[in-house]
Amino acid sequence: MNTPRMQWQQLLSTRRFKLIDQEVRQTRTPATLEGAAGLRSDFHIDHDRVVFSSAFRRLGRKTQVHPLAHNDHTHNRLTHSVEVASVGRSLGNRVGAMMQAQGLLPDGYTPFDIGGAVQVACLAHDIGNPPFGHTGEDALREWFRHPQHQHLLAGLSAAERQDIQTYEGNAHSLRMVASLEMYQGEGGMRLTSAALGALIKYPWTSDAPRAQARGKFNIYRAELPYFEHVAAELGLLRKGENEWARHPLSYLMEAADDICYAILDLEDAVEIGILDVREFEMLFSHFGETERIWQTHDISQKCAMLRGIAVGRCVAEVAEKFMLHQDTLLAGTFPGKDLIDVCAPEIKHTLLNAKALASQKVYRHRTKLVTELASYPCIGTVLDILVPAVHTRITRGDDALNARQALALGLLPQPLAEGQTLYQAYMGVLDYIGAMTDNYAANLAREISGVGIL
Repeated sequence: MNTPRMQWQQLLSTRRFKLIDQEVRQTRTPATLEGAAGLRSDFHIDHDRVVFSSAFRRLGRKTQVHPLAHNDHTHNRLTHSVEVASVGRSLGNRVGAMMQAQGLLPDGYTPFDIGGAVQVACLAHDIGNPPFGHTGEDALREWFRHPQHQHLLAGLSAAERQDIQTYEGNAHSLRMVASLEMYQGEGGMRLTSAALGALIKYPWTSDAPRAQARGKFNIYRAELPYFEHVAAELGLLRKGENEWARHPLSYLMEAADDICYAILDLEDAVEIGILDVREFEMLFSHFGETERIWQTHDISQKCAMLRGIAVGRCVAEVAEKFMLHQDTLLAGTFPGKDLIDVCAPEIKHTLLNAKALASQKVYRHRTKLVTELASYPCIGTVLDILVPAVHTRITRGDDALNARQALALGLLPQPLAEGQTLYQAYMGVLDYIGAMTDNYAANLAREISGVGIL
């Protein structure tokens, strides 16, 4: 009996979908001078749609590691995403060239198409992250899970409740590109199916068994009909109810992200004085070509040289392991946690040690802890005023709103629509807060709390 396998011809599909009146339909990229002349591939069009979106620009004022960092050299979500996309493109190009050499690349595609699809996914992978990074996610979840707020969730289905109580940056990234940006409510950015597949690390809903086991998911109930069409177009193997096998290229996107944050978070820490440069050197100097590095006295340049060598070695190793495990990736039976997990010990242990050092000395540094603690009351202040107002409006109507609640609803960028369900309204609140930058969220909380009003 043959094991079912995904096929590259389907996995690289450039079809796009849109949602009209709750019906998902195929769409085509509008004819453009560039497209007609062959100057932009479908994946170049995807790239431009992400880069020119307001959601992508907002990443410039969102936390990567150091919230509200005062050092202009440290990474924010925007610079991180651009660098991840660069590494992802290199990984994809390299894998594409190896596939072409082995006769595995479908007709009509080039190695640069593989690189382009991965690059788009990398650019969009953090586009749904809320203010204050993962701490912002925790703050949103904690508020909706607090016992005193449970009466506000009455009437939601179990699956809807799970979505509302589990803000997930990965799922909001899909929501951003599929629903909120560009063609709002009509397919979002309408990216190619291949790029969407590469974006999804956790292709299951919040109530799927794997979401409970891993604490991660990529598909809100609101985007489930849309993703079902994308998954069918790509030929993703179904693993259960509302659960699919990962697109193989999502492993390259994930690896690019892992490589960047393992190395660059530490480089930032050296830049702002949290970490000694010698600790950075000890981690990466064994990759070779160190004679010239030791002659360099500029700390920033020394870190940059070590980082360049380390990233290059990681890219070569990850691409090789992707090709080695391609059969299991296509069968949805890949044995490792991720591609880093099956890399040579030199690469794997270096990145694991880098993450461990960051966990010990960077992520728990006092400057980071203080701001993260402050993010809970900051986000809580906004939710305290918005959610009860939304609940009253949806469940009891405009006449039941008190003066404060009526004012609070004016904060939402779009008024609540007639016939909107409580789930849809709460998702709109999460969309609003999730889109905030760190500074905007902090300023709004301060303003509506009355602190410093005069």
